[in-house]
Amino acid sequence: MARRQDNTATQKRRRAHALGLNAETLAAWYLRLTGWRILKRRYKTKAGEIDLIAKRGKTVAFVEVKARKTRRAALEAVTPASQQRIARAAKIFVSQHAKAGFYTLRFDIVIVCPWALPERIVNAFEARD
Repeated sequence: MARRQDNTATQKRRRAHALGLNAETLAAWYLRLTGWRILKRRYKTKAGEIDLIAKRGKTVAFVEVKARKTRRAALEAVTPASQQRIARAAKIFVSQHAKAGFYTLRFDIVIVCPWALPERIVNAFEARD
């Protein structure tokens, strides 16, 4: 019986992972259509991962993508701990890309809900030290 529960949990994780990847792809296309250039997808560091790093003009946005059934659930999923993780990863990105320091840096969220266009929340949070 325990083996069957493990398979069910594994399947749920795989579905959630696939949903997340699909949401990131949709968010990337949405950003491109609104004039952003995607610099990195799934940027991984020791501090954590940033879903998308996008640039438009003199602005670089570190974008967290959340796929949830409701807007509220998506916003609640971006916890203070995840904000800190993203900010630490962004700091690593900036340290590795000298030119990034000359841009306006911000943290956005793209919410992906069923049967709706993605919603971008500009400057959704600030980095805290």
